[in-house]
Amino acid sequence: MDIDIFDNFYKGKRVLVTGHTGFKGSWLSIWLHELGAEVIGVAKDPLSGRDNFVLSGVGKKMKADLRADIRDGELMKTIFHKYQPEIVFHLAAQPLVRLSYEIPVETYEVNVMGSIHVMEAIRATPSVKVGVMITTDKCYENKEQIWGYRENEAMGGYDPYSSSKGAAEIMIASWRRSFFNPEQFEKHGKSIASVRAGNVIGGGDWALDRIIPDCIRALEDDRPIIIRSPQSIRPWQHVLEPLGGYMMLAQRMWNEPTQYCEGWNFGPKTESISTVWDIATRVVASYGKGMLKDLSDPHVLHEAKLLMLDISKAKFKLGWEPRMNIEETVALTMDWYRKYKIMNGYDLCVEQINEYVAK
Repeated sequence: MDIDIFDNFYKGKRVLVTGHTGFKGSWLSIWLHELGAEVIGVAKDPLSGRDNFVLSGVGKKMKADLRADIRDGELMKTIFHKYQPEIVFHLAAQPLVRLSYEIPVETYEVNVMGSIHVMEAIRATPSVKVGVMITTDKCYENKEQIWGYRENEAMGGYDPYSSSKGAAEIMIASWRRSFFNPEQFEKHGKSIASVRAGNVIGGGDWALDRIIPDCIRALEDDRPIIIRSPQSIRPWQHVLEPLGGYMMLAQRMWNEPTQYCEGWNFGPKTESISTVWDIATRVVASYGKGMLKDLSDPHVLHEAKLLMLDISKAKFKLGWEPRMNIEETVALTMDWYRKYKIMNGYDLCVEQINEYVAK
């Protein structure tokens, strides 16, 4: 099976990924490298020695594996000037809801001002043709409604994380209108989009307060899996689903820059929208052992109970749709966690990308 579903588009392209040491960023960097792209990574250190970035060793295969803070605007411009990227995927962020209650100011500094510095580096670098700014499904003003949010709905957020991403979306739209207006494309030559994915799961994620890493740590230690909010409903999807969408979008933006520079949702199939308890139950079944313990606390920090995305736009305008259902998503994720101690990390990820593309 040919891993390249983008018709050789990325071969030889200079692609800068911010946050490449993170969970999604490491998978994106591996996929891009396999497609022949020259990948420039800009990020802080990975969080642990078990992170997908560390185990895969993808940093050694990249054109540049750089440590930098996106809050340093001058450094961002210097890096962009030196490496002259053609496509930018901006994933660097403070990505955790619960942590945002502990570090609200830093969450805003990274997610809003950091994104502004990346946009300004894009603006100052003539080589950049496409910028894909990754935010989150939590950027929408959540009314706990039973239908999915569409791209034209209001931005907002209860907690500092969600609201910082809503603020980033408002900023991206402002910069696009002010500096990258599609009507003045001949002047600036850049296409900028923002993308929002659901609750992404997959191998190599060890973040705190995320359901899959919490499950795996408990399973490996033979402890019961503690479930904080069993009835919260989320749009679960494998990490490769939105990444494939981002890459497809960037290709379209390159070819038709004024047609695709807007906001996009990349969520799962409707039947993959289910509760935290359900996903944890599937994890236990797939892993082959373990038990769940409901420790829901009515006084816990506020997190959204119900959140879904409408992906009609990506389906009809891009021809993108999710390839996997929830069973396949959990199975592929658990496969990684069963094999990561015995298999080369990079080869394991490539094997899973091939398996995904073949679906």
